[in-house]
Amino acid sequence: MTRPITHIARLLKWGRILARHGALRGIESAPQTPPGVKRLCRIARLGTIQPRVPDYASAFRAIGPAAVKLGQTLATRPDLVGEEAARNLLTLQDALPPVAFDRIRQEVEQVFEAPLESLYAEFDPEPVGSASIAQVHRAVTTDGRQVAVKVRRPGVDKQFARDIETYEWAAAHLEALGGEAARLRPRQVIANFRRWTLRELDLRREAASASELSDAMAAVPTYEVPAIDWDRTASRVMTMSWIDGIKISHRDQLIAAGHDMDALSANLVHAFLRQAIAEGFFHADMHQGNLFVKADGTIAAVDFGIMGRINRQARYWLAEILYGLTTGNYRRVAEIHFEAQYVPDYHNVDEFATALRAVGEPMRGKPVSELSVGQMLDGLFAITRDFDMQTQPHLLLLQKTMVMVEGVATMLNPKINMWDVSGPFVKNWIRDELGPEAALADGIREQGKTLALIPDIIRRLDEQLPRKGAAPPAPPLPDIALMWERGERRVWWRYALTALTGAAAGVAAMLWSGIAG
Repeated sequence: MTRPITHIARLLKWGRILARHGALRGIESAPQTPPGVKRLCRIARLGTIQPRVPDYASAFRAIGPAAVKLGQTLATRPDLVGEEAARNLLTLQDALPPVAFDRIRQEVEQVFEAPLESLYAEFDPEPVGSASIAQVHRAVTTDGRQVAVKVRRPGVDKQFARDIETYEWAAAHLEALGGEAARLRPRQVIANFRRWTLRELDLRREAASASELSDAMAAVPTYEVPAIDWDRTASRVMTMSWIDGIKISHRDQLIAAGHDMDALSANLVHAFLRQAIAEGFFHADMHQGNLFVKADGTIAAVDFGIMGRINRQARYWLAEILYGLTTGNYRRVAEIHFEAQYVPDYHNVDEFATALRAVGEPMRGKPVSELSVGQMLDGLFAITRDFDMQTQPHLLLLQKTMVMVEGVATMLNPKINMWDVSGPFVKNWIRDELGPEAALADGIREQGKTLALIPDIIRRLDEQLPRKGAAPPAPPLPDIALMWERGERRVWWRYALTALTGAAAGVAAMLWSGIAG
């Protein structure tokens, strides 16, 4: 069990690193940052010599893999962090220092208990990509196939475990303060993040996700998932077919190659909607470094360590929410929020619909480039506070991915109208899934299921029926002893701890989810 003083030392160290690279300025100047966090930022930068231009990438890289994941997300949103910061953060996707090839060779040979040459006829010692969790090398199998070999960085699992433990500790203290902190449910957010990262660290799980997504998207000609070589895949090594294409972030190269930017952006949005709404299984790390465009215009995706799932009922609600916002049917959008229990029943549905209208109407019919993202986010955050909406951890991956997709689509086509692009797809899906034919088929299927369950229902009449609502049961949370429950009585120590943990958990929440939405 890590001692509290160790967590505090880590938090102070991270704060000093951010300060030395000028990366605290944005947090300190943001109007929504709590006063206590602003004070901590000022303390953290005392005595530091800060560069005139903040170097976010170097700061996050110095902190560790968790912060690198934050940078990869922010790199897709120049409208939020600015063009200069986004360009700086792109280095986290393209140019992390690689692990020496001797260690990579050792890792592969330990996993398969065989010499590297018995698995691959050729293996380029220079990686083609080096990210926070793994690096990728080009190779040729012994049977002559061109492949990409992803090898996990040695020791990265221990780094993640250490950082997440501190996130959990900080989140527990923040949530114990109650009020707005409790509403945002930081402990659930970090619990979900722990599960996501455990899946991402196991490359066999990533391979299985890629295979499943490939099956789900087989009917979409504009989207491709590389095939998995299962004979050369294990927990720390994954081998997949090689993708020849231009990275989607290289817009000038795409234009020079004759690709249609409008079509590419629309195809990307449709691919995401197909995955999230139609399949309920989506690639949740669709940043610019993980998408390539092949010569025929097909978008090829890589890196399937983080995947999201949405159950059928939640997908119905999601589709109706998107379509309601597209068509201006705010009353129906409000009703869905009450049906899903995202908004407590003691609030008024008509008042919530009016609040949604105030945020939605300025967005309709305008390209992203003309929207005031700051005003839109301020409006959405105000709604969540005014109507006591708790954070829904099971939807955080979806929210994160929607932000990524919008950022990439906007980069390709700054004039894209996300409502116009998504509207027809959502409308058709609702018609197919909720129309009379679908309703009849669902009814027959559900009646069959009910008949089959009758014996079990009779035996278990004493059990309570599942409560309604869209959220699945919350995962178990670790037992964390709070500092003020350990007999500590000095007021100054409790104040300092509160400031530190509040800042850390607040930053951690912003890192992984944008949970105020």
